[in-house]
Amino acid sequence: MIAVRRIGKFLFPLLISLILMLVIWYAFLEAFPQVGPRVGKTPGDVWEYLVTGSSADTARQAILADLGITLRDAAIGFGAGMIGALVAAALFVTLPAVERSFMPVALLLRSVPLVALTPIVVLVFGRGQAGVAVLAAIVVFFPALVMIMTGLRSASRQAMELVAAYGGSRWTRLRLVAVPAALPSVFAAARISVPGALIGALLGEWLGSGTGLGAGLIRAIPTFQYSKLWASIVLVTLVSVLLYAIVGVLENVVLARFGPEAGRG
Repeated sequence: MIAVRRIGKFLFPLLISLILMLVIWYAFLEAFPQVGPRVGKTPGDVWEYLVTGSSADTARQAILADLGITLRDAAIGFGAGMIGALVAAALFVTLPAVERSFMPVALLLRSVPLVALTPIVVLVFGRGQAGVAVLAAIVVFFPALVMIMTGLRSASRQAMELVAAYGGSRWTRLRLVAVPAALPSVFAAARISVPGALIGALLGEWLGSGTGLGAGLIRAIPTFQYSKLWASIVLVTLVSVLLYAIVGVLENVVLARFGPEAGRG
């Protein structure tokens, strides 16, 4: 029951947000009539372009093919970024000397705008899938690192000392106490990182590989394919929200089982 309540509380605001996005979309087009129907497309126009129009099948297949490439790139970047953040956070929390040595470097790299970093990444890793995945991983890594470190450090000091008193090593304390305490932070980092990975992949495809939805969005502007542009933006937004929701549901199920409220009601 607790898992169902948690999932309901999580999904309801998300549904309200989607409705508000539709309202804002219509309000934007009404507030700026100079945009015009040629450039500014309504939800109905997007639906016709993707579903009911005479060429909807061709348009949908083209966008979904680009989306598949972007999701692949984002998934690789998300996985690499999250695993890297987990490993780095564990090392930083367990070995303070490692944190003192490498955390300033991480903060310095984080301060560099991603657009400025993209040419270097493309130069090192190439314009293919590797370069795009690295950019997505960079977007994921730094926020996740900070959040996971905060979660690991929130572990009960008494529990840590108890494990130490029974002869547990620092890695045992990390595994038995710190990691379970950090689960909410890990899932929060994952929720935030899912849209971030998509943004990193889109940017990498735009400036690097020239494939996927990121490149398709840019090509649609000079060729006046505004229906494709709006449809692509809507689709990637919906996918981002859906992935965010999936991670959030998984988070609520896991925390209902292993979190502070586990076993209640």
